Amino acid sequence: MIIASLLDTDLYKFTMMQVVLHHFPGAQVQYQFQCRNQGIDLHPYLEEIQTEIDHLCTHHFREEELAYLRTLRFLKSDFVDFLGLFRLNKKYITLTPAAAGALDIKVTGPWLHTILFEIPVLAIVNEVYFRRTQIQPNYTEGRKRLQEKMALLQHAPQLAECKIADYGTRRRFSREWHHEVLITLQNTLEGQLAGTSNVLKAMQLNITPLGTMAHEYVQACQALGPRLRDSQIFALEVWAKEYRGDLGIALSDTYGFQAFLRDFDLYFCKLFDGVRHDSGDPIIWGEQMLAHYQKNRIDPITKTLIFSDGLDFPRIKQLFERFSGRCKLAFGIGTNLTNDLGYTPLQIVMKMTRCNGQPVAKLSDNPEKIMCEDPAYLTYLRQVFDTQSTYSPTLTE
Repeated sequence: MIIASLLDTDLYKFTMMQVVLHHFPGAQVQYQFQCRNQGIDLHPYLEEIQTEIDHLCTHHFREEELAYLRTLRFLKSDFVDFLGLFRLNKKYITLTPAAAGALDIKVTGPWLHTILFEIPVLAIVNEVYFRRTQIQPNYTEGRKRLQEKMALLQHAPQLAECKIADYGTRRRFSREWHHEVLITLQNTLEGQLAGTSNVLKAMQLNITPLGTMAHEYVQACQALGPRLRDSQIFALEVWAKEYRGDLGIALSDTYGFQAFLRDFDLYFCKLFDGVRHDSGDPIIWGEQMLAHYQKNRIDPITKTLIFSDGLDFPRIKQLFERFSGRCKLAFGIGTNLTNDLGYTPLQIVMKMTRCNGQPVAKLSDNPEKIMCEDPAYLTYLRQVFDTQSTYSPTLTE
């Protein structure tokens, strides 16, 4: 089966789940699956995907996995104890065919008991699709492409300090290919592999697990916070209260970057170690983020910018050369690392669309990333956060 362990997911699922346990244990949510590729027929794979999901719901955390989680300083003992009792319940997930070959996958139930569905379900859909459409995968081509990427980092002296991290679990070609990619990176790049978002791979390969928060956390605070306009501030304050200075990377694009800068004041600039980019032009974002730190009398060299939006290795090279020496840098690379064998990857997501009965949404700086079931709510959210326009499309050098 595709998923052999509940640890085969991203670290930020656990870090967010701990916040849910301690601060929002009664929250009820809904997630919705979407494939952004045009013309993809997933109907032939529905039964196989359902079988894999049923198997996923039989897993529990093993003692050695719980012991590993206890070694992570930011995970608290009561949370790991809770995981020792945890199961994914298949009553919370439904899978039905939709129009034009699409699949309607919905997860509905308590946030605490549904948060771990997203990553393995996306990995299942992706792997089922590719093992059915690519019966004899071209691993030779995949290895060639991987070697070319590593050579770009290894043979450019100016990139000697450039560090990358694997963020590719959800859209990987397969579990086995993901494992091979990580071993190859670990054996070849030495100190340039910063870590992986995948907790199981981190445990198996003795690699640093990486992750903080995702958009769903900030989105849920639209329903859980005291006032909609303050929901981003509320999300950052609750996070800081839970982790007390640990896991200090903020996500900057849930409401658009300009709305983030308005909320990310001197207090948060000092409180958080850095910021993660996930939509919009990364160069414009980086320049404006450094200018924001300087405006708040903070030396950018003390802060970290993490780039993680659709990266490939030439783009990493460009960004590193642009910002190196001006701040701390990290790069999280996903699909281009774990699903690049020459086939068109699936652009699949599973986003939170409701919390406690009300719609929630993400106002991305990339319009195609916006996902909301209620157009009226989306319009209202734009008005509240004044995101009719995002940051400037051009940069004055």
